[in-house]
Amino acid sequence: MTHQATSIEVSGLLTYKVAVLLPCYNEGSTIGVVVKAFIEALPHARVYVYDNNSTDNTSAEASAAGAIVRREPRQGKGHVVRRMFADIDADIYVMADGDNTYDASAAPALIQALVANQLDLVNGARVAPEALAYRLGHRTGNVILSGIVRCIFGRQFRDMLSGYKVFSRRFVKSFPLMSKGFEIETEFTVHALELGMSCAELQTVYDVRPEGSESKLRTIPDGIKILMLIARLIKDEKPFAFFATLALVALLIGMATGIPVIFEFLDTRTITRLPSAVLSAGIIVISALLFTTALILDMVTKTRREIKRLAYLSAGTRLWL
Repeated sequence: MTHQATSIEVSGLLTYKVAVLLPCYNEGSTIGVVVKAFIEALPHARVYVYDNNSTDNTSAEASAAGAIVRREPRQGKGHVVRRMFADIDADIYVMADGDNTYDASAAPALIQALVANQLDLVNGARVAPEALAYRLGHRTGNVILSGIVRCIFGRQFRDMLSGYKVFSRRFVKSFPLMSKGFEIETEFTVHALELGMSCAELQTVYDVRPEGSESKLRTIPDGIKILMLIARLIKDEKPFAFFATLALVALLIGMATGIPVIFEFLDTRTITRLPSAVLSAGIIVISALLFTTALILDMVTKTRREIKRLAYLSAGTRLWL
């Protein structure tokens, strides 16, 4: 069943349907405040809370505060967001966490930036007025991971892992979400950059978690998952660079192994290092196969990207009418 979001008027422009999406797991101590804050900031929007198997009173608090509560039994933020994107029909989607660290009052400005500049994604880059709001491990990991993506896919986002984002309808309805957990923030970024979507990043206040609320993000395990996702995305989205690099490495290893054998043959007209010769030939063949794979997958990826682009365009939007 698809749920319709109510409408909102943005600075005298056309009227749009806006949905606020709040994926939650055990946020009973904060979700009520968050829902009320978004209702106050966006009084005509509809606020959805998707409870991901919480063992506390998250659902009850969200419902009492005025949110529409749904449930997703498959554990992980990726599963929750996938379900939200499939279920909810709107023109503009505002996504945030339910931990009361993001500034709900910034939502109108983010929406205005999306509409006024005809964008598909506005990222709320976190600015923490207090050092404790943004733990050192999380901050360092974010800088490293965001830097890797900026170098490989494009230099548009400073805070890739922010959970505060505003999307257009065509972004949401064309997004092929594959991740199960917190890696989805990386997928959002790469999806937008690879399809050449119009995006922006605005600074938003990131506050300290209220007492009694605990972060679900595990710095090292989730950082490793995000690194693995980045590696997979490089393989999937940049296959020529990925496999051609492997081919070059294999070629250099094969040459390093085979050159002494060649010099020996030129000097003595005999080959005494038969295992080295066979190993070198095998590695060079592997190098050739890797380069062929790079060429083939590059063509496949370009075709797949065109299909994704068509899905993105077919999703449609009322924002630019």
